[in-house]
Amino acid sequence: MPKVIASSLRKGNAVEIDGKLYIVLTAQNIHPGKGTPVTQLELRRITDGVKISERYRTTEMVERAFLEEREYTYLYEDAEGYHFLNPESYEQIAVPKEVIGEQAVYLTDGMTVTIATHEGVPLAVTLPARVTLEVVETEPVTKGQTAAASYKPAVLSNGVRTMVPPHITVGTRIVVSTEDGSYLERAKD
Repeated sequence: MPKVIASSLRKGNAVEIDGKLYIVLTAQNIHPGKGTPVTQLELRRITDGVKISERYRTTEMVERAFLEEREYTYLYEDAEGYHFLNPESYEQIAVPKEVIGEQAVYLTDGMTVTIATHEGVPLAVTLPARVTLEVVETEPVTKGQTAAASYKPAVLSNGVRTMVPPHITVGTRIVVSTEDGSYLERAKD
């Protein structure tokens, strides 16, 4: 693994410390009036999500890990996890369920995602920012109700509950955010 000087690390870089991979959350170079300049790093361990703080002299060498990001197409889910296909090489990759986490409910057949890997091990999956889903259950429209800020609960085709405007009815296709499941707009299809 290549070594780089600590002051060159930026947010999103991957580093290896004591044989474990970490993602840099924040990197700050501090130049005190007296003494040696230092680089303060906030890191998150990839394996279990534990956050740590490290301080290095700016000229100290740190092992930098390079993550490979590629686009994959979602295929299916089984006991091993979620399976994706590389559309260029037709190679399949299985991603453990804990890597995707709660965002897994938004996976749909044929969805294109970006998977970051290190030495063939999947570390992170980035889903599209928005997905189109159908409303399968919601309350009927109430006459005289203004659209001011009165949202009503709805259940989507993937089982997620969200709040929608009063004019949305069962069978309507809507666009939601994969980050928090919030309603963005009515689908234009």
